[in-house]
Amino acid sequence: SQYSAVDTNPLSVYIMQPIWNKIIKIVPLWIAPNLLTFSGFVMILFNYFLISFYDWDYTASGTSPGLVPTWVWLFSAFTTFCAYALDSIDGKHARRTQSSTPLGELFDHGLDSWATSIFVLSFFSVCSRDNGKTGVSVYTMYIYLSIVLFNFMCSHWEKYNTGVLFLPWGYDISQVVLIAAYLLTGTVGVEIWQKPLLFGYYITDVLVILLIGFSLFLSFPQTLYNIHKAHLKKTLKNDSLYEGLLPLVSPLLLFVLLTVWVVLSPSNILAKQPRLFLWMVGVAFSNVICKVIVCQMSSTRPELFHWFLFPLALVVYAAISGLLGWTEEVVLGMFTALVTAAHVHYGVCVGRQLSEHLNIYIFSLKKRVRE
Repeated sequence: SQYSAVDTNPLSVYIMQPIWNKIIKIVPLWIAPNLLTFSGFVMILFNYFLISFYDWDYTASGTSPGLVPTWVWLFSAFTTFCAYALDSIDGKHARRTQSSTPLGELFDHGLDSWATSIFVLSFFSVCSRDNGKTGVSVYTMYIYLSIVLFNFMCSHWEKYNTGVLFLPWGYDISQVVLIAAYLLTGTVGVEIWQKPLLFGYYITDVLVILLIGFSLFLSFPQTLYNIHKAHLKKTLKNDSLYEGLLPLVSPLLLFVLLTVWVVLSPSNILAKQPRLFLWMVGVAFSNVICKVIVCQMSSTRPELFHWFLFPLALVVYAAISGLLGWTEEVVLGMFTALVTAAHVHYGVCVGRQLSEHLNIYIFSLKKRVRE
């Protein structure tokens, strides 16, 4: 299927696009677009692990503000900008080198679906978790992450139904806000997040309110409106309501199961291991969404229940019924490792199959020689 995306965000159209058009001219023509996409993702990942090293339990910024060195925040701003730039120019570079393929599209959106949660999880280190005076509670973090992932899901669910990816306005805005936040933290120090900004509200409160406002009153209504418009124009990909809603079943069940675990965990697992739990949420979500993206691109039906839901349901049941007892954290660690390994394995397999099927290399513009 021909890839089509629509971008109407003024920030993107008038400010960022001209910048990307200048940057793209420096990229050598022999570089494969997927290499740009992947490099950006690796930078985000590296940055995340770097922050995790200094701030495993999200308390560094709140308890002893000097724990995370200044250069880490500045490096975060740099890597976020690079990843944002690479993600914005990979498609342009593919058209420039006439190497646009379904593999590239899947590679881009698949990595985006994972990167989305990593951006959010890195940012939580800036505002730190609630210590009674400042910071954000781990439950707020969980809700915040869920909303961001819900937004991502909506734009791909919309594409599944309309065939067009309407790029969410939130994307460019969030990237610019992230870079600014890291720069601010690096230059002024984390203390800035711990002083009330307006009427006793902190910057973090304002950001949470903005995010929820953007999602519920801008992104989501826009998604429904675009689907409705396609319905009126008779351009919808799926005739029945069941078919149209099918991709939402697994992500929503995933969210329900995870929330049950968060709320009913005997050992309060989210408070004990926020980094591990939220990472697992991001990976599980990314895998579920990747399946939807593959179905949307290949015009196949997504399965009703994603396989992750079965082991997850077992683990959640064992945890909340008290069966796991003190091993709940250990089991979370094992389950997180399993989910992460399965997701990486899935990505590698799909990439290989597509590269063989399309007779191209993933990271090179050289043509494969057919045996």
